[in-house]
Amino acid sequence: MEALIKGAVDSFGRVDVLVNNAGIMPIAPIHLLKVEEWDRQIDINIKGVLYGVAAVLPQMQKQKSGHIINMASVFGIKVFAPGGTVYCATKSAVRALTEGLRMELHSENIRCTIISPGAVESELKNGTSDPSSAAFVKDLYKKIAIPADSVARAVLYAIEQPADVEIDEVVMRPTAQDF
Repeated sequence: MEALIKGAVDSFGRVDVLVNNAGIMPIAPIHLLKVEEWDRQIDINIKGVLYGVAAVLPQMQKQKSGHIINMASVFGIKVFAPGGTVYCATKSAVRALTEGLRMELHSENIRCTIISPGAVESELKNGTSDPSSAAFVKDLYKKIAIPADSVARAVLYAIEQPADVEIDEVVMRPTAQDF
């Protein structure tokens, strides 16, 4: 992340927006005790977001502006179980982190937005090692997933607002998704 930010500053002189889209979703009932998968989710879904913030924040503070957009999930709002307990906890943490960042950084002219999508066509559905859970996730995504450019439009919407407007949160999902 530090190299990415350095490259952007070297090329463009500043960083206006960081989209933190760190996430894996290895779904499995908690009783299977997939501790290694829990650790990876925490490392990527939570720490990955924090590392992005740590890399970009000094530059945004220096330039006295910027926009941090963190991707969470509708499952950071509503827990699904069995299977999603740890994933939901990590995405709930991203929601709390983003709100805390917003509260701490708005006075420095740094906007913070959380985008919480439902099922989106991506590689996310392929990270489940439990065969039963994997079949469920792949079937669900096959039936209802929306294209990734739907999320890109939500990101653009948040970015395009005037400097004195902060879109704090966007929750979006396929119309066919119940949760």
